[in-house]
Amino acid sequence: MKTTIGAFLLKRLRQLGIRHVFGVPGDYNLQFLEQIKEADGLEFIGTCNELNAAYAADGYARLNGAAAILTTYGVGELSAICGVAGAAAEHVPMVCITGAPPLHAMEQGWLLHHTLAEGNYDDMLNCYRQFTVAQTRLTPLNAVTETDRVLIACQQEKRPVYIQLPSDVSYLTIDAPDEPLVIPSHSDPERLEAALAHLLELWSEARRPALLIDMDADRFGLAGPLRQLVAKAQIPYASMTTAKGVLDETDPLWLGHYIGRSSPPRAKEAVETSDFLIATAPRFTEANSGHFSQSLPSAHTVQLGGRRTAIGGEFYEGVVARDLVEAFTERVGRVEAEAAPPRPQDGWIVEPSAALTQARLWPRIARFIAPGDVVIAESGTSNIGLTPQVLPAGTTYITANIWGSIGYTLPAVLGTALADEKRRHLLFIGDGSFQLTVQELSTILRLRLKPIIFLLNNRGYTIERFILGMKDAYNDVANWRYTELPGVFAPEGDFFVAQAGTEQELETVLQQAAASGKLSFIELHLDPFDAPDNLKKFGPATAEFDYGPRGPQRA
Repeated sequence: MKTTIGAFLLKRLRQLGIRHVFGVPGDYNLQFLEQIKEADGLEFIGTCNELNAAYAADGYARLNGAAAILTTYGVGELSAICGVAGAAAEHVPMVCITGAPPLHAMEQGWLLHHTLAEGNYDDMLNCYRQFTVAQTRLTPLNAVTETDRVLIACQQEKRPVYIQLPSDVSYLTIDAPDEPLVIPSHSDPERLEAALAHLLELWSEARRPALLIDMDADRFGLAGPLRQLVAKAQIPYASMTTAKGVLDETDPLWLGHYIGRSSPPRAKEAVETSDFLIATAPRFTEANSGHFSQSLPSAHTVQLGGRRTAIGGEFYEGVVARDLVEAFTERVGRVEAEAAPPRPQDGWIVEPSAALTQARLWPRIARFIAPGDVVIAESGTSNIGLTPQVLPAGTTYITANIWGSIGYTLPAVLGTALADEKRRHLLFIGDGSFQLTVQELSTILRLRLKPIIFLLNNRGYTIERFILGMKDAYNDVANWRYTELPGVFAPEGDFFVAQAGTEQELETVLQQAAASGKLSFIELHLDPFDAPDNLKKFGPATAEFDYGPRGPQRA
């Protein structure tokens, strides 16, 4: 069929399920914005800056399966690159499109604005090459093959990809296929059968099977098949903190979080003594491994990657993990589940005049979270406070556990709320992180989205205080009048704002927010030198790791 380069790219984005494109206008991408405006089923979401666009796309992709951002050359795409690198670290599929200067100007090395005025037009490609799995510059000759190549790589690898769209080619007509984009995702039949036979052989001898879940279980569509396997074979499972909420934490078979020596005894024993351990490509960092104290039974571990499976050290290339799990589930016998004892429910008695504390806040918040909620937790206090809490079934938990870029979650909730407007979205963010990306609150209000935002006002960077500089000024932030900001950003907006500093005030505002049906902005006042217990341990351990035995933390 006859179409334009820009229209073909947009058609392919829609075929990936993308309905929104995040970004900031710039002269090199305006021609493509005109095409987005004309496209059916796509909407451009203008954000306050490109970094926030990348964060929003990251949140969007975690629920939607793919996302897209649009920036302009040089200044725009470099502003976004921190968020793109975070998506690479967290295995999030994101299509990064940049409006580039005219193709003839780049080919002839003209000196233009938004460049270094050196005539080098490979520098931005080289920057993005570090954090994307495929890159291209579209031309009339390669537009079809290159568009499909990079989009397929995005979906197969679950990583960002990079597309330069020169400003003078977007409206050029090309011949393009009418068939939908096909993402190859089939196992080599012989290798699949060989891996399945090996797996069944180990299973027949297993007496202590277990699963260990990391984030790739979510990214590669393994969560559903693994739930079926757990239900049929009654295999106990542990989650790494980087995979919180991927499988049901209320199931009696859930062992807790495996964090090396910091694991609860039940999870540690089950994982480390298993004679049949299925692990979904775990990536151990100092934060999720108890400072590299993990110990997996290598001879009995099945490593499930994207298109590679390793069983006891033997590699099976070309085996899609989902295919193997589904085939294995069909072949194993059904085990009848024993009646699970009821989980003990801690009584919750409000201490009306008691000031909010970290120890009391997070268990209460866990009771506020409902099945089906999307919970977005900022790195630091919020994530560390929520991680030990058992979440209801069907909860989606989002954080930047590996990249850990503060400020990520406010734009991310813009993305998650657009990806699924039917679910309730709860954001937990500290004041320091909030100040980095606060502008995107205005976009959330402008689009009339309705998340519940909890702003933890503890007047500084709590996680940094517990690493170093407990009372030093470099860990302080300005104490804004936070609850006035929604009115500043949207004077005619319809929202609910409140503050809470005691347990009774918290109870009241939780009930009001749940009933309001509006965007809710709740400021929680906490002691600057209070922290969740795990953070009090994590801070000093991090200082020892970062600075060594003669570091300033010993002073």
